[in-house]
Amino acid sequence: MLSAAENFRIVKERIAEAEYKAGRQPGSVRLVAVTKFVETDRIAQAIAAGALEVGENRAQELTDKYDFFREHGQTIHFIGALQLNKVKYLVGKADLIQSADRPEAFAEISRLASKRGLVQDTLAEVNIGSEPQKSGVEPSCLGELLTRISDMPGVRCRGLMCIPPAAGGKGSAYYFARMKELFESMKGLALPKVEMSILSMGMSGDYTSAIAEGADMVRVGSAIFGPRARH
Repeated sequence: MLSAAENFRIVKERIAEAEYKAGRQPGSVRLVAVTKFVETDRIAQAIAAGALEVGENRAQELTDKYDFFREHGQTIHFIGALQLNKVKYLVGKADLIQSADRPEAFAEISRLASKRGLVQDTLAEVNIGSEPQKSGVEPSCLGELLTRISDMPGVRCRGLMCIPPAAGGKGSAYYFARMKELFESMKGLALPKVEMSILSMGMSGDYTSAIAEGADMVRVGSAIFGPRARH
């Protein structure tokens, strides 16, 4: 089995190739190393190879690794399903909460951030495949959600995130293209505190396809750290 450092370098090379093929600026796509269920010594291998950003799916795990991440200068992302009772553990710790998906979630982020005197960066998660088992705002309701966010203190929406249906590889391209169109259309709203500067899509099995369709942030776990046992 390759080390996490070797895998990280391979992923970076593939991102660079995908950027080139898509006519993108070299280094324009940010790589978030997804560290769910990964021990810190293995994460350290990826950091030594150049990892700058990490993503956690569970609030407790983010909290447990928080000091380690900060000691190693990491930008911390929360990318898991967002439970309202867990928001208090994320505001002010996660640099970017990617999975806020409904007014109640943004309102709780706003309440806690305002109370703590800070502005929390977020993304709005979109259920681009309209799958009932997945979180995320419906594409048709996104404009209304962003309008509501623009009136909330203590919260800033910097773009969109999605997890497309499990089509795999090129099969995801259709959903990534739809996300890119949605992303561009939301820019036209020109809402305060809604930037539309980050489009986070693509994971281990389809990140090169996501880059081809316009992603500027990808979230890669198993391709770097290998398969992980569930805890």
